[in-house]
Amino acid sequence: MPRFAANLAYLFTERPLLERFGAAAVAGFKAVELQFPYDHAPSAVKAELERHGLVQLGLNTAVGGRDGDSGLAAVPGRESEWDAVFRQALDYAVAIGGKAIHCMTGKVPPEQRPAAEKTFVANLTRAADLAKEQGVTLLIEPINTRDRPNYFLSRVEQAADIIAKVGKPNVKIQYDFYHVQVTSGDLIRRFEAHLPLIGHVQIAAVPSRAEPDEGEINYPGVFEALDTLGWSGWTACEYRPRARTEDGLAWGRKYGIGATGPERRAPE
Repeated sequence: MPRFAANLAYLFTERPLLERFGAAAVAGFKAVELQFPYDHAPSAVKAELERHGLVQLGLNTAVGGRDGDSGLAAVPGRESEWDAVFRQALDYAVAIGGKAIHCMTGKVPPEQRPAAEKTFVANLTRAADLAKEQGVTLLIEPINTRDRPNYFLSRVEQAADIIAKVGKPNVKIQYDFYHVQVTSGDLIRRFEAHLPLIGHVQIAAVPSRAEPDEGEINYPGVFEALDTLGWSGWTACEYRPRARTEDGLAWGRKYGIGATGPERRAPE
C-alpha cells in the first residue's frame, strides 16, 4: 500500500504553515514535504515535526530574486545566485532533518537551452557533492510547459539524460504523475522504465490538479501499479483541494488517510 505524504504548500492552507503539521497528522499523514519554508525559523519547523511525529521529506530551492524567476539551477550567468539558494536549502534541510531538495531549474528561452543544459549539469554536480556529505538527495522534476512556459526541464527522458551526465548517485527524478500526464502520458510504462532513477513521487488530478479522484488518471490503478513495481518511497499529495482540505480526503480512506468516525484532533 502506498505511503502518502502531505505537501504543506498545497494542503491545509486554511491554516498558517506551522499549524498545518498538526492538521496533516490528524488526517493520517505520516510524512510531509514543504516548498519554501524560509520565512520560518528551522527550529520552529523542527519542533512541529517532532511534536506530531512526522517525517520531513523534501523542500524546494528558492525561485530567485527577479520577477518571473522559477528557479536558478539551469539559468546561465546566474551560477553564484544558484550556489547561494542551494546552500540556503541545504542548511535548512539539515536543520529540520529533511531528506531531499528539489532543485528548481528556472525558465530558459529556446535559444539558450544548450547553454542551460551545461549550466544545469555543472550546478547539479557541485550541489550533489555538498548534499552527499549531509545524506541529502537532490531531486529534479519535469514540469509541464503548459503550466510553466519555458521551464527548462519538462520530460522524464530529459531528466534521465541529465542524471546520466551528472553521474552522481544522489541525484534522482521527482516523478509527478500530474506533470508527466500533461506532457507525455503513458504513465505506468514511463514510470517502470525509469524506476531506478526515481527518488520521489507526487500526485494530483489531471487536468484540474485537484484531489486524485477525478479526471484523466485512474489513481487506484496507479497505486496498484506502484505496489506491483515495488515502489517503497513516499507518494506526496501535491494537489489543490476543491474546498477545505479535510472535506476532500474521502479518496484516501482506504489507504488510511482522512478521518474515519469521530474527527481526530491534533494535540493542544
